[in-house]
Formats: sequence, structure tokens, C-alpha cells
Amino acid sequence: MSREGPEPVAPVEMGGIRYEAIHWGKVEGLGQNGGHVRAFDQASGKELWTLKLYDIDYEQDMEPDRLDVFITSLAPGEDGDSLIVEDENGRRFRLDLASREVEQLS
Repeated sequence: MSREGPEPVAPVEMGGIRYEAIHWGKVEGLGQNGGHVRAFDQASGKELWTLKLYDIDYEQDMEPDRLDVFITSLAPGEDGDSLIVEDENGRRFRLDLASREVEQLS
């Protein structure tokens, strides 16, 4: 039995860049569903980069689609230079937008 897909996540726009959560990364060759953020230039619509925030372990003895962990929210960080990302397991991550370094907050 397959699980239902995730709810859409509202993109975040900061400093002329739009950040979006990518749910179906496997069909794009990203290796996993969930855990990716993509940045676009707002003026041109051009993709700037894609980044994986966390790994999903598909080696467990379960159906692969049951192991997917999707992003549930994106929000600007209080410092204005980061993105706060939450996944469906309740984990929170801080993505530094300049260095693209990821810190797990909880």
C-alpha cells in the first residue's frame, strides 16, 4: 500500500530569490523523495541551485515510499540570511543561504 503524497509547501521569497521544497526528487534523479530545497532567481525564473538538507535511509525493511521524509514548511530565518526548514518528523534545520551549510536545530 502506497502512502499519500505530501501537502504542498509554500515557497519563500527573500532578496530576489524564491526557495522551494522539492518533494519528488527521485523522478529528477536526486536519489530520494524529500529533503531538497531549490533556489530560483525571481526576475528570470532561472534555477540557481538545488541542495539536499538530509539523507533518507532506504535500506530499512519497509516499502521505499513509506521511508520518504518530506519537508513540511519553509520560513525565513530571523537573521534574514537563512531559511528554517521543517520535515514531517518534526526536525528543524537552518540553511545558511550564503554558505549553503545546514545545521540541524531539533
